[in-house]
Amino acid sequence: MAELRTLYPAIKENFSKMLKVDDTHTIYYEESGNPNGVPVVFLHGGPGCGTAPSCRQYFDPEFYRIILFDQRGSGKSTPHACLENNDTWHIIEDIEKIREDLNIDKWLVFGGSWGSTLSLCYAIKHPERVLGLVLRGIFLGRREDILWIYEKGGASNIHPESFERYESIIPKEERHDMIRAYYKRLTSEDRETREVAAKEWSMWEGSLVTLYPDPNLEQSFGEINYAISMATIECHFWMNNMFWDDDDWILNNIDVIKDIPTTIAHGRYDVDCRAIGAYELSKKLNNCKLDIVVSGHSSGEPAIVDSLVKSTDYFKELLK
Repeated sequence: MAELRTLYPAIKENFSKMLKVDDTHTIYYEESGNPNGVPVVFLHGGPGCGTAPSCRQYFDPEFYRIILFDQRGSGKSTPHACLENNDTWHIIEDIEKIREDLNIDKWLVFGGSWGSTLSLCYAIKHPERVLGLVLRGIFLGRREDILWIYEKGGASNIHPESFERYESIIPKEERHDMIRAYYKRLTSEDRETREVAAKEWSMWEGSLVTLYPDPNLEQSFGEINYAISMATIECHFWMNNMFWDDDDWILNNIDVIKDIPTTIAHGRYDVDCRAIGAYELSKKLNNCKLDIVVSGHSSGEPAIVDSLVKSTDYFKELLK
């Protein structure tokens, strides 16, 4: 059996910048790798999760000019967890502002989970700017995809003990709409109410993302600053149906990008984002390599890392 590929060695950023994108939001972005290399933009999950230095390591730093940024309200972007003008379309405008600020014409787009949703939306809106797509853990953002995770009858059937904890802070009379019940608490005037809800929402999701239980990862999802931005912004997006007017917006608008070279890595046992979404998406694309691997959802799962690094190396050959 071939040895699995692992991440490229850790590197430091070449520079970072706080880019003011409107009257409210300032976006953190950074560049690492080869300043004269092929540009790649990394779109993180969540929404609300932010990036980490390890996100640079999916790419050969001698070949790629690696751009990471924290989406509105996430990571080092300010203001933290802010919901004002925080939606799919404003984030796509931010991606364009970063591209223009860096004087980049076209780039490879890399995104996992919500980052895959955003990558597809960005490509549909700006196909002329996309050299290719490297996607992981496909989330199509449909109501069925959201309800699978956060309401009873989906992932709750696979992780019942974790769901019981997630559900426990919500009174029984409100449990028929867990997303609405959490949104009420996540936007409460009371800080303690917000923090309790954020921690339980995030730890529930943390319990779903790996194939094998990882208590350390679940606890890290509960770190309060991370939990507040992730839970508040995610719940805001789900309450507003991704800010699109068509539940199947991605697949119904996919034709414009059907010939863009695309790779998809998806875990067979991904409880967070079901494999059916990746399969349905791949069937709509003419130039797509779908790799369903033995793993869960997390970008740190060994089989997912292997698939993603092979994908960026595949594009390295394609874009030479």
